Amino acid sequence: MKFHRLAVSPIESELLRKVGSDSGWLLETNDVLRVGLGRVVQSISVTANGVSPEAQIFEHTITGDAGPSDSGVIAIGALPFNPKASGQLSIPEILVTQYSSGATFVTTVEGSAGLIPILEKYTEVEQAPQSARSLHYEPTPEEYAHKVAAAVEHLRNKEVQKVVLARAVRGSVPEPINAGALAMRLRNREPRCTLYSIPLSENQRFVGVSPELLLERRGTDVRCNPLAGTIALPMNAPSEDYQNWLLGSAKNLNEHKLLVDEMVSALQVIFTDVKADAQPSILKLRTIAHLSSWITTSGTTASMPTVMQILKLLHPTAAVCGIPREAALQLLTDLESQDRGNYAGPVGWLDAAGDGEWWLGIRGVVIEGNEFEAWSGAGIVSESDPIAEREETKDKLASVLTSIAII
Repeated sequence: MKFHRLAVSPIESELLRKVGSDSGWLLETNDVLRVGLGRVVQSISVTANGVSPEAQIFEHTITGDAGPSDSGVIAIGALPFNPKASGQLSIPEILVTQYSSGATFVTTVEGSAGLIPILEKYTEVEQAPQSARSLHYEPTPEEYAHKVAAAVEHLRNKEVQKVVLARAVRGSVPEPINAGALAMRLRNREPRCTLYSIPLSENQRFVGVSPELLLERRGTDVRCNPLAGTIALPMNAPSEDYQNWLLGSAKNLNEHKLLVDEMVSALQVIFTDVKADAQPSILKLRTIAHLSSWITTSGTTASMPTVMQILKLLHPTAAVCGIPREAALQLLTDLESQDRGNYAGPVGWLDAAGDGEWWLGIRGVVIEGNEFEAWSGAGIVSESDPIAEREETKDKLASVLTSIAII
């Protein structure tokens, strides 16, 4: 299949953001805005058996202007949390890649009508958060605290070192939720996070702002930015004391170290020189702060694994699952009463060169018509307090829910 890449003048970012989040694919960092539009040219299945999706992207050719490989043909999507479940990535008919430098490329499949007709047809819908018509927590706050207590008993018996327990909230509002308006509100609330909007089916869409880069591969360089250890921040008041407390919290530092050590060990399976920050720093968001570390490594061109091969080693990390992985997954199966779906699964893109970026699908909401579903989780260690962990999930849910509904 043939594609054509054209270097163009910068396009209004807000328009691209709204169109992509409403009817296409959107991934936006502080450095790059990626928007996929139009039909699905090719759907690529990603399974646990190791089938390489990059090989299928290599089948396509690109003519036109030169540009970075990630401005050409990419597959984009959201994968399930369950590492044994298969997921779908999509190659869109049109890809707009706009860098913070202003460089902009539009890549279209041969025979496409192009970008302009789609932008001209777009009708913006202004929509504020609506009053919640229904709201149902699964499990209830009291049940969740009880499950945390049960998990702590397993941890004290040394069956697992850490487990991440999640809970969901499902609800509805009077009118269908507009994904473009929702994405704009989320971005305005958390501009430091990666904004994503991914179609899951004809009627379902996953929209959110992820603070956590799970994996980035660029040529022979690899980066990860694990987050673990959280504190709620006061509204309209100085937060330095809270951040300093987090940096000195033995419980949170232990939780963070477990995550970093686990990811370093996973990467050392294929890389010989893996470096992690000696001490975590603070990632401050609007209502919460996290302990943050960077992990870096590199390989050689001849033996460099693709981004998906590395992803299979890492996901699910202790940030969203636990340690050891298999035992934590079993404990989650026993304690969580429902499938997470795409919550805490990887969200991102890859190209034919094996490069890509993947974020954790957290701080997001699945919308379908006027109904929504959101999740949040907390890392449980042997020192965890059930009430404190319940309140942490409440704070995380609130950061998303306030962009959907008035509760």
